Amino acid sequence: MKFIDLSTTIQNSPEKEQDALKTGIRYIDHKEGAAQIQAMFGVSPELLRDGEGWAVEEFTKFGTHNSTHVDAPWHYNSTIGGEPAATIDELPLDLFFSDGFVLDITSKADGDAMTVAEVEAELARIGYEIQPKDIVLVKTGRDEFIDRPDYALRGPGVTAEATRWLYEKGVRVMGIDAWGWDAPLHMQAQKALTEKKKGIFWEAHQADLPYSQIERLVNLDSLQPHGFKVACFPLKIKRGSAAPARVVAIVG
Repeated sequence: MKFIDLSTTIQNSPEKEQDALKTGIRYIDHKEGAAQIQAMFGVSPELLRDGEGWAVEEFTKFGTHNSTHVDAPWHYNSTIGGEPAATIDELPLDLFFSDGFVLDITSKADGDAMTVAEVEAELARIGYEIQPKDIVLVKTGRDEFIDRPDYALRGPGVTAEATRWLYEKGVRVMGIDAWGWDAPLHMQAQKALTEKKKGIFWEAHQADLPYSQIERLVNLDSLQPHGFKVACFPLKIKRGSAAPARVVAIVG
């Protein structure tokens, strides 16, 4: 079997990153770890191998959506289909290990969201028929910009209609290699404010469907269109709207 890592590295954000999106990690080295051991247990560095203690890290700032992550329905709305929306810890694990397939929309412009007709055309091109609980991965190529400050402003997105169509075919987990599943928020906001209508801003998120999204994927260009498994188990965060996940494709 071959394992392909589809997850971004969790690391300190650039100083200019917006505060709400920033990740901070404090690294405690072996010298500081030895000092901690001495303070906690009275064991001096002379009693430790090479005078070193443990190395550990702590998050000083880390949102559940600030890395490759899985969204729960609770992220979209408090109710879905008239029922309380599920949080990340309430979702069954069998959703997050299944056959995967890739839809390539790298030719589409930022904000030009994928339609139902385009989903059907891409499925015909790759010769694939969706099975219940398949995991769809939408390749936009925008992971090229994942470390750039304008990453959130890029990506075609997926329409609410296409999201609903995939759901009706049995797909319950939908991933993308862009900042978000929807078209970039600043584009949706401008359209919503101009037209003054509901259902434009965050349209695919708020499609009233109990599905999960994987956002901020990478390396989808390393995958064949189908014939692989996807493992995308989210951390079990109580009442979480999302959780970081180590997303991996398994080939063979």
